[in-house]
Amino acid sequence: MERRTSPRTAPDFEAAVDTLRGTRLRSEVRVEPVAPPKRMAPHTYALTADVGDHAATGRLVLLHDPAGQAAWQGAFRLVTYVSAPLEPDIAGDPLLLSVGWAWLTEALTGRDAPYSAASGTVTRVASESFGGMAGEPATADIEIRASWTPLEPDLSPHMLAWGDLLATAAGLQPLPAGVVAIPSPRGVTRR
Repeated sequence: MERRTSPRTAPDFEAAVDTLRGTRLRSEVRVEPVAPPKRMAPHTYALTADVGDHAATGRLVLLHDPAGQAAWQGAFRLVTYVSAPLEPDIAGDPLLLSVGWAWLTEALTGRDAPYSAASGTVTRVASESFGGMAGEPATADIEIRASWTPLEPDLSPHMLAWGDLLATAAGLQPLPAGVVAIPSPRGVTRR
């Protein structure tokens, strides 16, 4: 799978990608590499994830510009999108959006994933059907779009934090302290 957008490979980018690929997430989180976006940075790598039967979905993109970018405050940037359905009554909670952002920051902190320059949005999407579709149930989703700059070349803690964010959005219980998830073969990030 092509994962770079320039003809030359940057060794530090390849090493960072290897730390993402080598990180094992809990078995409920199924991760696959996908074609990365082009023109966002000289080097890119992307993953998608599903938790359960679409209890949550996500995408993680690693961007690398060896020259660095001022807005990133570094040479690497992680960008994510996570979406999960909600019970319609929860979607109206006035704290939902700040709680969604806390899911990300607490996951990063909880995995000792040093970062800076975090930014993003949390959106609630509520739909109600009318007319010929009036019988359809109301739906609601939370969408988290965020990016941050990792401060160390080992991105394993960031990958684990992303897995935690997906699990939280999907409503999975956190694993007890000291318990390591044993992923199924489908839960392993593949090359």
